[in-house]
Amino acid sequence: MTDYATRYIKPNDRLTSFERLEIYNRQYWFRVLGSMAEDFPGLRAILGQWRFDDMCRAYLAERPSRSFTLRNLGARLETWLRRNPKWTRGKQTLALDMVRLEWADIEAFDGEAEPAIQLEDLNETSAPTLRLRIQPYVKLLELSYPVDDLALEVRADDDGYFASNALAENRKRGKVKAVAALAPRQIFLVVHRIDLSVYFRRIEHEEYALLSALRTGKTVEHVIELAFQRSSIPEFDRPGYVRNCFRAWTTLGWFCRPEKRGRRKIPRGTNLNKHHE
Repeated sequence: MTDYATRYIKPNDRLTSFERLEIYNRQYWFRVLGSMAEDFPGLRAILGQWRFDDMCRAYLAERPSRSFTLRNLGARLETWLRRNPKWTRGKQTLALDMVRLEWADIEAFDGEAEPAIQLEDLNETSAPTLRLRIQPYVKLLELSYPVDDLALEVRADDDGYFASNALAENRKRGKVKAVAALAPRQIFLVVHRIDLSVYFRRIEHEEYALLSALRTGKTVEHVIELAFQRSSIPEFDRPGYVRNCFRAWTTLGWFCRPEKRGRRKIPRGTNLNKHHE
């Protein structure tokens, strides 16, 4: 490599050709590792700083970037971690939940936004045979741990002021330990966007079933049948429950118009605001 570098890079009075090339090599790794830490602060808190850094190096060595943008660095991280469980031993489910949440966060922020249906566009007479599409940026997650709470707490610590990094890291470890000690339970979450802010919205099982079925292209009538197969909601209350759900989702802009129309893409660039609803 030293001989190769001299063919393209001039030395100076302080550095050889190879040493000058090595500066850029190190800058590249500092940048991509920094980007991973920015995108996955929750996973970093779960694994710890040193283990997270080692994991990122192993991941990027095996799955190097093939994209022009740093945004896509973590696109294959969940799959890679499932194939390499040694990095998450003892906390695999918790870590994978966090990876899924943090990647959904990225996708919700800059995912495509298609023209939304308004409340007046929903005609009850045609609703049973209507096929509604969910906005591409709306992400549905089924989790086992409250990683939405944990992610917000970790980011609050990162944004706040502490006398030392050691104090901040101790706080994070305590919060991770408390969440890891919880018994796993089903948590249904929607990660979505309003303007340029990403929100985490917990939903009930029936809402998750409705939205998941709609995403597969089924008619509203078929979706409702599927959603209440294992529901404890009394049959008498279901029509009102469905109306309230559809009204809320339409108000939030989660439904696309049935016909394909021009799409707009929101660029990634400003700082994210994370919120619970």
